[in-house]
Amino acid sequence: ALSAQTEAPFYEEWWFLLVMALSSLILILLVVFALVLHGQSKKYKNCSAGKTLSNVEESVTLDNGGFTALELNSRHLNI
Repeated sequence: ALSAQTEAPFYEEWWFLLVMALSSLILILLVVFALVLHGQSKKYKNCSAGKTLSNVEESVTLDNGGFTALELNSRHLNI
């Protein structure tokens, strides 16, 4: 009498388990990455760009045609 099933099913093979583990890891990483990006976009959505300026942004003058000019008054260079 011969056994009807001589080999193990493919889902018990080592290569199938390895493929499933790696694909699960990739899927988990993609979900975490998407949640991080969604959290970052939600954090910056609440900020209004032109309505409120902090004290640091108010002290920067725009005298170069729209580019910020930063002066390094507190830094003294020894020549």
